[in-house]
Amino acid sequence: MATTSDIKNGLCMMHGGKIVTVVEFQHVKPGKGPAFVRTKLKYIETGKVVDNTFSAGHKIDIVRVETRNYQYLYPEGDGYHFMNTETFEQVFINKSMIDNPGFLKEGIVCTIVFHAEEELPLTVELPFYIDAEVTYTEPGIKGDTATNTLKPATIDTGAEIKVPLFIGIGDKIKVDTRKGEYSERIKS
Repeated sequence: MATTSDIKNGLCMMHGGKIVTVVEFQHVKPGKGPAFVRTKLKYIETGKVVDNTFSAGHKIDIVRVETRNYQYLYPEGDGYHFMNTETFEQVFINKSMIDNPGFLKEGIVCTIVFHAEEELPLTVELPFYIDAEVTYTEPGIKGDTATNTLKPATIDTGAEIKVPLFIGIGDKIKVDTRKGEYSERIKS
């Protein structure tokens, strides 16, 4: 069984009967008292992030996970269908397992994290950036470009993001899926 000295970012383990992943950790050795490990843990099922402190040498139960590439196919009801890029096996993923489902585009390749022993999908990680086309936005006001003003825009996936005033309908842009923000305009 592993101990707190094995904790690192991205590690999956059991905590309180649920699977969590370590978002951040810090080993602390104060001048007085025993050492401890301060962590931020993210619950896989709910996405909730909590702070937790383990005493040094505390036993932890590591969960073995595997990552596989899957291509997004189509939505159905309250979930989405993905296909393994190597075996062509299809899997259905609930909407709650995806951080930003509004940025799913048909054909993009995502990384799905599976519980290795039980073959259960845990989370879906979208690519950090996607290329999208602006389908609707209000025209920018001439002369209002001195400040970094943003306006709402709808992209071809149906998601709404904030874009600079110079972006118009039909422009191709790069979107950061982690933050849900405009990154840059794509020159054609």
